[in-house]
This record gives sequence, C-alpha cells and structure tokens, in this order.
Amino acid sequence: MLIIPAIDLKDGACVRLRQGRMEDSTVFSDDPVSMAAKWVEGGCRRLHLVDLNGAFEGQPVNGEVVTAIAKRYPNLPIQIGGGIRSLETIEHYVKAGVSYVIIGTKAVKDPAFVAEACRAFPGKVIVGLDAKDGFVATDGWAEISTIQVIDLAKQFEADGVSAIVYTDIAKDGMMQGCNVPFTAALAAATRIPVIASGGIHNLGDIKSLLDAKAPRTIGPIPGRAIYEGMRSGDAQAVWLLQGWIFVNQPDFWKPPQARAMLGAVPNDRLIVLELRHEAQKTRVSLAEPA
Repeated sequence: MLIIPAIDLKDGACVRLRQGRMEDSTVFSDDPVSMAAKWVEGGCRRLHLVDLNGAFEGQPVNGEVVTAIAKRYPNLPIQIGGGIRSLETIEHYVKAGVSYVIIGTKAVKDPAFVAEACRAFPGKVIVGLDAKDGFVATDGWAEISTIQVIDLAKQFEADGVSAIVYTDIAKDGMMQGCNVPFTAALAAATRIPVIASGGIHNLGDIKSLLDAKAPRTIGPIPGRAIYEGMRSGDAQAVWLLQGWIFVNQPDFWKPPQARAMLGAVPNDRLIVLELRHEAQKTRVSLAEPA
C-alpha cells in the first residue's frame, strides 16, 4: 500500500484545514519546497499537492510552488489538485513535470471534460470526489451537490481515469480515522483504483484500510496527522545535533536535504555541535612527545 503525504497550499504556505474550512487553517511551514524535501527524505514514493486557493478561485494560484517542487524532484510522482478546470492548465502542469492532475469540481459539473482530458493526456488524469454524507461537494467544498459519489464514479470507468481520490469531508483534518466502509464500497463498485483521504490519524487507521481488503485501493493520503506529529514534542525542548553527519556522507547531504533536516526545528531551539575539529586537535596532542 502506498502512503502519499499531502501538502496543502494556501497563500504560498503549507497548511492544513479542518473539514475544508479556509477560515480554520493551521500554517505548518512557509516553505513548501522544504516540506516536500522532508517527506522525500523520509522515503515517500508519491506526493499529493492541493492548491487550496485555486480550488476556490477556479484557476491555479500556487502554481509556482507546485512547479518548484516538481523541478526539485523530477523522478518523484506528484499529483496536484485544486483549480484544474481547463486543458491548458493540465498541459502546464504536465510540462512542468507533474505526474497526475486531479480534476474535482469540473468533473462534477462537466463530466464530459474528464473524457476529453483523458484523451488529451492519457494516464495523467485522476478524479477527485469529495463528499459529505455520500453527496459530492464542489468549489473547494463550499457547495454540496445532489449527486451520489458512487453513481458519479461509475460514469468515469470508460474514460481511462488513472484513479479516484475519495475524501470524506466530515473526517478531513479531524484525525479520527478515514471512512473505511465507504472507501471499500467505492473501490468495490468501480474498476477504477481508489486513494483514500480524510481523517488518517495513525498506523491503526492504515491497518483498518488494509484489513478491509478493498480491491484496487492504492493507499491513503495522510495530512494533518503527520504535521501534528512533528509538533507534538516539547515546545521548549532544545535540540542538539552533531555537525559531523553532514561531512560524513557528502554525497547524500546536499543543500535540499540539509535544509529539510535543519528546517524541522525552530532556529532558536537548535544547537549544532562541531566536534570534528576538536577531535583533530586531540589526535594531534596525543601524537606530540611528552
């Protein structure tokens, strides 16, 4: 099962919302590229990006950040959603190196556009179905339609959609577990692979998804849980880091990796110890005659 960390973008920063409310957001980093580096160095094999401003405005707003992340990690599969409502936008992201584009609102309001996009960009299109009480939501979750998620998903089976990202709005950001029964039902009802989103809290939630044995389930998208986990330690703690690790593996510790590690701790809470030169002095003194 593939674990796909989420980076939600609002006003150029990495944030998390609760139940899709823009007014209830928490900023976790003002450097999304460094945040992406953190997940890459943690071993992620795919990244989920959402342009929250774009979802509300109907066009990309944080596109430069998305492009910067794709440029930094050209071999990392990246999927982007939010404000994708034209073939021109899809073309822009594909040329920038993004692997998949997620069509949400446009898929609900104009299902034929999904087929058109799949023909123009085969293998690149994911449909994002966000729901509340089983009904599809649109426009950054600001509007709830009268369309059932499973009914709409079945319409896309013949279009060549790569996957469906299903998000239960009531679960999103609440860290109470995802809607496993409905995710499994959706996966069983269609031939399209499903990615679960909304509410993932811990490994137990992921195990519940595994235990459901739902066919064609790619994996979950954890969001708030992984960010809250970084902040759950003692806020007053002072971190000690030995600087030798950066010179011990110079092939690994390039600027992006170093920034990702150092940026995880507030500047006033980190002390880097440079003991390498002290050790050199000790070796010299031991070599001197008594």
